Amino acid sequence: MLREFKEFASRGNVVDLAVGVIIGGAFGKIVTSLVNDLVMPFLGLLLGRIDLTALKLVLRPAGDTTAELAITYGVFLQNTLDFLIISFSIFILLRFLNKFHKKKEPVEEAPPPHKTSKEEQLLMEIRDLLKGRQEN
Repeated sequence: MLREFKEFASRGNVVDLAVGVIIGGAFGKIVTSLVNDLVMPFLGLLLGRIDLTALKLVLRPAGDTTAELAITYGVFLQNTLDFLIISFSIFILLRFLNKFHKKKEPVEEAPPPHKTSKEEQLLMEIRDLLKGRQEN
């Protein structure tokens, strides 16, 4: 079982997948920071100096012993924007990779010439001589 796992883990596809997951996680953090730290404050400034992540619909205000119950649709908008940027970036990357890795039609190579042994050459000569006698 350990040997099978080693073969599985050492395959190129598994290693490529692991690298992709790690890079994807790091890319996701960068995009999240871009949205949280640059895009959302800029949108808030354009929309009247408001913090979009603070937008919420309060269902029950906080009481002495209870916490506030609210739908935080501003955070939802931020996460939606985050998702759209990541998915569009992945789409562009895959489109580029598909154009870069166009399938090349396989080129059929001629089979290597068959090397004949000395016995085969002698047999072919005998065959040709016998054919010559039969034609006469």
